[in-house]
Amino acid sequence: MATNGTPPGDTHALLLEILASIKSLRQDHAGLSSTVDAIEGRVNTLAGVKQLKDGLARDASLASPKIPPMAHRSRESITSLDGDGKDVNPDAPLSTSPPPRRPSTTSKIILTSYPGQSGVDPISLKWGASDPKERGPVVVNRGSTTIRKRNAVGAHGGSYAIYYALAVGSQQLNTDHIPDFTNTEPAANIGPFPAWGDPKKIVAMDPLGHLAPWLFKDIIQKDHVDIRPTIAVTRAHMLLPELKESVAAGRLVPDGTICMNDKGELAVTKVAVEPVWYLPGIAERFNIDEGTLRRSLFENTGGSYPELITRNDIKVFLPPIGGLTVYIFGDPAKMSDEKLSLALRVHDECNGSDVFGSDICTCRPYLIFGIEEAVKEAQKGGSGVVIYFRKEGRALGEVTKYLVYNARKRGSDKASEYFKRTENIAGVKDMRFQSLMPDILHWLGIKKIDRMLSMSDMKHDAIVEQGIPIIERVPIPDELIPEDGKVEIDAKIHAGYFTTGRVMTLEELGSVQGRPWEDVDVSDLLKGFEEI
Repeated sequence: MATNGTPPGDTHALLLEILASIKSLRQDHAGLSSTVDAIEGRVNTLAGVKQLKDGLARDASLASPKIPPMAHRSRESITSLDGDGKDVNPDAPLSTSPPPRRPSTTSKIILTSYPGQSGVDPISLKWGASDPKERGPVVVNRGSTTIRKRNAVGAHGGSYAIYYALAVGSQQLNTDHIPDFTNTEPAANIGPFPAWGDPKKIVAMDPLGHLAPWLFKDIIQKDHVDIRPTIAVTRAHMLLPELKESVAAGRLVPDGTICMNDKGELAVTKVAVEPVWYLPGIAERFNIDEGTLRRSLFENTGGSYPELITRNDIKVFLPPIGGLTVYIFGDPAKMSDEKLSLALRVHDECNGSDVFGSDICTCRPYLIFGIEEAVKEAQKGGSGVVIYFRKEGRALGEVTKYLVYNARKRGSDKASEYFKRTENIAGVKDMRFQSLMPDILHWLGIKKIDRMLSMSDMKHDAIVEQGIPIIERVPIPDELIPEDGKVEIDAKIHAGYFTTGRVMTLEELGSVQGRPWEDVDVSDLLKGFEEI
């Protein structure tokens, strides 16, 4: 019915006009919101660029610039990621009851954060402090109750962090999931040792990483902060076919404790470690300034971690790289006893040989030899340790490694040209950076190595430079070197690897040649594409 004398047709037209106006306003608001988001993203990007140009990133002691609050505080506040778009008063008392479950993601994308920004309130972290309460936990997760408390850049999981992101993106995992660590405590007691409180001796892993949820349970319960381990310690049995052969040949003798039986089954304590980098210490190890390190990490990961540039107050980075595993034979407590003998093998990953038995290198044979010798040392009352680093293909990766194999086999594959082919492809012959390797030795409490089961000059020098003496170096026995692996080992000995034998001249290396290929016709590889 019309009112005030307005005809029904006019009322309908008026309502349609009002609805059209509302729709137009909504579209304008959506467009304005999108524009504001784009502008804020550009402001953040320009701020980072300006910081680089001004040289702020080269001096980590300088504070990052504070961004003044904008009209829409929820857009500027990192706490807008909490999911409700409301600012959090950092002075307000925290609730003692768990917060309600909120969505894992919001429509807002925050490219980076800055010190002093609304909602940024990192938990104190003093690397190298011997008292855990003074040291503080490493906090890196981005759950709704944790994101504003982060004191580290990166993510848990090392190279597996991307799968975490994929699980979240595909809605198979909620970022607010809180792990239940019941019965996950370490299966062996290791430490504490004085090196845990030395910021120069341990810079590539968190010395408190195996105890984090228990040391900092008060923070977890009071502040609802997600604190996770970066180290796990367990016990297991090891069974490899070569170990059964070792028992049959009499090289290993079952004792029922370390070597369990005539199958060569071994009792072992295992330690898995995720990388946690203290950036000032990493920079010092590489003899560069912290700003240069941060800039290189930022630029050469495709800008994946802008907080490396904008958050100079954060000194810890969890990089997306592989970690390491320690295999301890015998009583772990004996590793730190200088009166007892210790045998050590530091081994860098080689999937082709270690797992699948490729004979182009000495990796698996030397690994098995190292395990045997470590077990023998433990059986004599000492300690045996094998440390396995995820540094495939000298940290150049397996694709680069296989390209080098192709180049070698299509060429002369002589020992005299062994490193040249790698450098031609990768630009460098090795990226394992052994200067970070001794950190795990400090964490284990190892103060001397009686028998070093490695020929590597780089590993030897890195350990000795960290103040850990090596009494004896043990090369791989000649009878364990595969025929096609002689190119590698002879080239490495010529380049500086330890040997008790004679070092070949460059001319003699030219006569050491690998097994030839029966090659494919390379032109056939492209024919299928030409026909498309």
